[in-house]
Amino acid sequence: MLYRENGQFKSTYREDQQLFPILQDRVFMLGLLVFAFGVVPFIASDYVFKAVLIPWLILALAAVGLNILVGYCGQISLGTAAFMAVGAYAAYNLFIRIPGLNFVAILFIAGFIAALVGMLFGIPSLRIKGLYLAVATLAAQFFMDWVFARVKWFTNYNPSGSVAPPAIDMLGWTVDAPVEKYLFVLAIVAVFSLAARNLTRSAIGRAWMATRDMDVAAEVIGIRPVHAKLTAFGVSSFFAGVAGALWGFVHLGAWEPLAFNINLSFNLLFMIIIGGMGSILGSFLGSAFIVLMPILLNQVLPALGGLFGIHVDTALVSHVELMVFGALIVFFLIAEPHGLARLWAIGKEKLRLWPFPH
Repeated sequence: MLYRENGQFKSTYREDQQLFPILQDRVFMLGLLVFAFGVVPFIASDYVFKAVLIPWLILALAAVGLNILVGYCGQISLGTAAFMAVGAYAAYNLFIRIPGLNFVAILFIAGFIAALVGMLFGIPSLRIKGLYLAVATLAAQFFMDWVFARVKWFTNYNPSGSVAPPAIDMLGWTVDAPVEKYLFVLAIVAVFSLAARNLTRSAIGRAWMATRDMDVAAEVIGIRPVHAKLTAFGVSSFFAGVAGALWGFVHLGAWEPLAFNINLSFNLLFMIIIGGMGSILGSFLGSAFIVLMPILLNQVLPALGGLFGIHVDTALVSHVELMVFGALIVFFLIAEPHGLARLWAIGKEKLRLWPFPH
């Protein structure tokens, strides 16, 4: 009864095409935003901000970008971390070489640079697909790792190869405290998530999905595969570039090329598989799972080992973490290919019928 939409009539096409056509969804989303902006900053600790909320939001933004490419357009990619690295190093060089440039402008410019690089490496998608495209994007990962490790200009000729940008300063506001970083990242992610949701509902989003479902049929009805695939690579890399800049400046503070290695690309792919491909919500659910699972295992496994007199070290925890991720990916691919987002949708469908039998 709580989720019934009975009596919520639409009299115009504009009302029917709302982002959240059901009143309960609009109230829930508004309440979630009020809680995130108005309550969490007062109740969460610095550890929660640094270890959970900030990395979750940034990785969710990168997962949204990857989901646009893989989930909505059907183009596999194993090089998302490389495009995050492009955004991070582009933002760093813009920051130190153009003094006084607003950090929000730096984020957008870094995102556009990452988009150009992503479209360049997306050109092979016009001829190849599947495993071959995955190998091509994997080449982007290794190439970018080599470039940022060998070309010293990107690191401002630092002998160690690492970079450490100063604190973010925007119009006199220094984003330094954990709560300030959280609010800044939350605002950026909220805006970009809204943009991604609207993009997937627009004409270009329908072109992506038609290309994903059957590219030959999409071309027959007038959709240009070149335009659809390259825009998907560009938008995905733009989101990844912005996420990479936030990952370096806000979360890490100082980094080296290994901070954006292939493991991060695989983790992002795991996020959209577990969360749900072709779903913006799934990107957030999957990233929350990937961020929280290691923390949970680090707390639970030593406690369980202590109950049975077994010593559990960090190496064992890391191995169990990999096994859990692998098992869950196999489980979701077999039992629920649409991931956690589909389970959420099923829960809402059951609420529509409650308390009547299903």
